[in-house]
Amino acid sequence: MSTSSLTRHSRLAWSAALVVLLIAPFIGLYPVFMMKALCFAIFACAFNLLLGFTGLLSFGHAAYLGAAAYFTGWLVRTAGWPPELGVLGGVLGAGLIGLVVGAIAIRRQGIYFAMITLAMAQMVYFVWLQAPFTGGEDGLQGVPRGHLFGVIPLASDVAMYYVVLAVFVAVFLGIIRIVHSPYGQVLKAIRENEPRAISLGYDVNRYKLLAFVLSTMLAGLAGSLKTLVLGFATLSDAHWSLSGEVVLMTLLGGMGTFAGPVVGAFTIIGLQNFLADRVGSWVTVIIGAIFVVCVVGFRRGFIGELLAWQQRRNKSDH
Repeated sequence: MSTSSLTRHSRLAWSAALVVLLIAPFIGLYPVFMMKALCFAIFACAFNLLLGFTGLLSFGHAAYLGAAAYFTGWLVRTAGWPPELGVLGGVLGAGLIGLVVGAIAIRRQGIYFAMITLAMAQMVYFVWLQAPFTGGEDGLQGVPRGHLFGVIPLASDVAMYYVVLAVFVAVFLGIIRIVHSPYGQVLKAIRENEPRAISLGYDVNRYKLLAFVLSTMLAGLAGSLKTLVLGFATLSDAHWSLSGEVVLMTLLGGMGTFAGPVVGAFTIIGLQNFLADRVGSWVTVIIGAIFVVCVVGFRRGFIGELLAWQQRRNKSDH
């Protein structure tokens, strides 16, 4: 199989996936479920930009999703901001927190970097637990969707779905553009061999800090959209377990691939939605077992293994 054939097949797969997403509300797929899955797909893509393409493992990424969820919820419900400005406020708030955390953590590597991000995320979680505007353990309830740009009524699930889908496509294409840019090539060089990147004259910490902030802002975008979709923000949005889930989504789908985090997010959210009413709390055990099987049998994740198989087949054909 030639490279051009692989490219053609990839384009056909992307086109088919986009068509399914476009017609999803009309073929029996519940719009709210699809919106939630797309929000987590954005979250997983944001995390993959940091882990898969930069090589930085953050254990506290839920802090930024939760921060943006609370900021957007408060700005839209209490301050009366329109949804587009509420989302923008949430994204900027998440990015600001990410800048502070990143400036502290980015000078460490490996497990030390991961532990600093986890510790800082737990501090942020405690702030949301105690802050008066978050509602504490009850969360921030009754967030209205409003009208996008004062024109499009987002109360309709179908209208809201296409807004979320448009944002997801924009984020997905944006990440592809970032990774394929000269900046993205430097990030991959840092991931593969950081000392060599330093010897070539790159300010590694500056590149990593920018990647960290970009990732936190995209994670915040996912949280802001999720708040508008569901109408509430709760402490579970900032809990450490959600940080673990996004790691699972990324590894399950395929770290360092573009489609992998999306597939992983839809898999995990789909399993949670399908199994929650059937097995209750056992859904966590089942997902954990799936993860173990994936790590043992499909170490590159679903998409990673598929791409590796295509490459082996391409070499054998030559």
